[in-house]
Amino acid sequence: MKEVIKNELESHRKTIEKVIEQLQPQIYQACEMAVITISAGNKIMFCGNGGSAADSQHLAAEFTGRFMQERRGLPAIALTTNTSSLTAIGNDYGYERVFARQVEALAQKGDLLFGISTTGNSANVINAFAMAKEKGCRTLGLSGKGGGKFNGQCDLNVIVPTDMTPRSQEMHILIGHIICQVVEEKCG
Repeated sequence: MKEVIKNELESHRKTIEKVIEQLQPQIYQACEMAVITISAGNKIMFCGNGGSAADSQHLAAEFTGRFMQERRGLPAIALTTNTSSLTAIGNDYGYERVFARQVEALAQKGDLLFGISTTGNSANVINAFAMAKEKGCRTLGLSGKGGGKFNGQCDLNVIVPTDMTPRSQEMHILIGHIICQVVEEKCG
């Protein structure tokens, strides 16, 4: 058990070192995208599957509630939370459209769609990116495992340099928290 704990902590440390070395420019760009969106009076929409759905909800809550300081609520929504919409859209149009259909209904020009996937291959998020572009929204991906199909499908794909799902998820929430903090300081 001690060996497992040590190995997991070491793996996390090695991943965060790679993020520090490789991703600061992309994280800066992601922060800029979010600041521009909120400053213009637009909203951020989040989506993802499984753990990434939970991260979507977590990050949207940091915007609408607060992250580190008292400030006004900031416009953000997780497209992963309305079970009636998810099940109706999934039933009527297929699971691949559960986020795209919501983007079609809710997005306005200038909004930001923030898609999260550890592989970068989630078809329903990719379809949402396509719909967001049709609606005049910017698109931000947060992925791992080389970026997968997110590469070329979103305006910016921040790719965590790991093939390990748990390390991707840990870095996704860290990067999301950095974005929240920057937006809070600039727009709160």
